[in-house]
Amino acid sequence: MKQGKTLQELGKELQRQRLNRQDFLADTRSLEMESDSYGSMLNLSLEGKSLCFSVGETAHQQIAARLNIPFRYYKKMQDESPHLLDQNVNEWFGKNPERRMIRILDGNVRAFLSDRYRRLDNLELCAAVLPVINEMKNSMIESCEVTPTHLYLKVVNRRLKAEVKVGDVVQAGFVVSNSEVGLGSLRVEPLVFRLVCKNGLICKDFAQRKYHVGRQVNISDDSAYELYSEETLAQDDKTFFLKVQDVVRCAVDEAKFMLTVDKMREATQIPLKHDPVKSVELLADKFQLTENERGDILRQLFMGGDNSRYGLVNAVTAASKIAKTYERATDLERIGGEILSLPVSRNLLPPAVDTYQEVPEYESISA
Repeated sequence: MKQGKTLQELGKELQRQRLNRQDFLADTRSLEMESDSYGSMLNLSLEGKSLCFSVGETAHQQIAARLNIPFRYYKKMQDESPHLLDQNVNEWFGKNPERRMIRILDGNVRAFLSDRYRRLDNLELCAAVLPVINEMKNSMIESCEVTPTHLYLKVVNRRLKAEVKVGDVVQAGFVVSNSEVGLGSLRVEPLVFRLVCKNGLICKDFAQRKYHVGRQVNISDDSAYELYSEETLAQDDKTFFLKVQDVVRCAVDEAKFMLTVDKMREATQIPLKHDPVKSVELLADKFQLTENERGDILRQLFMGGDNSRYGLVNAVTAASKIAKTYERATDLERIGGEILSLPVSRNLLPPAVDTYQEVPEYESISA
């Protein structure tokens, strides 16, 4: 499992972000993009003043998606004709006006979201779930990180463990993840931690997620407003995070853990249908792995000497520890879980059914 920050470092960074973040509700007619070869700036008219912020990659993607500009063409304009990009974006900002939530961190536009996007911020999430984790006997945070797009808390329960093979012990755990920039719901996912190599496997089955959506703020004109944590929103947050705490308390379930262990034991008896090189090529095509990731997984598969589905799963999760970013490492841990969940008769194809358990009162709105 790739290591990120210590819990103390994570706390300091979340506190720092709290002091340096701003949120605005703005009519797109109050926005203007200005770009050059160095990047883009977004000008925001706020109560007679003009504020200027640089635009991050995630916000660029969300602006392109909302304005129905193909991102490949958007990037071409950004790289080769910045003024043409401004003309396109500003034209559609004015032609199809709407209110958007603009999320700022350190003077940078990090997200361009719906005006109904529910702000479930990382510091508040940690304040809600860390006491619950501390109450769990023999549980500890094995790894944690905050990236530009997500917060991750990876928890392992030392008490709940089982053997997949003789001497190959795994422990139960879970991952709590959240995105403040509209890239996914708040998730609680089962985690299996393999002691022999410190690999983490994120299981798609039995995961739960809650969505970011809130009540629409009633503003009738075309102005921009800075958002603060109103008392009503704070009360809504309290109710929501109480539900999250209940989900976390039930995240380590012995019966569900043993079902996953049974799948792992079964996977040890499923030989790969192709030689290791071909198997990794199929895997790379299906999950869009980079050349470096493909090479890392193949090396781990050869080093493990196990040409079963279980060996392939372990090769993927072992490669996650040397992934370029924490974000990508977590993606690879999830890919390992997807391979494990395949029916016996299928080879490197995604499961036909998404088994997330959804909570209906929240809807994901990121565009």
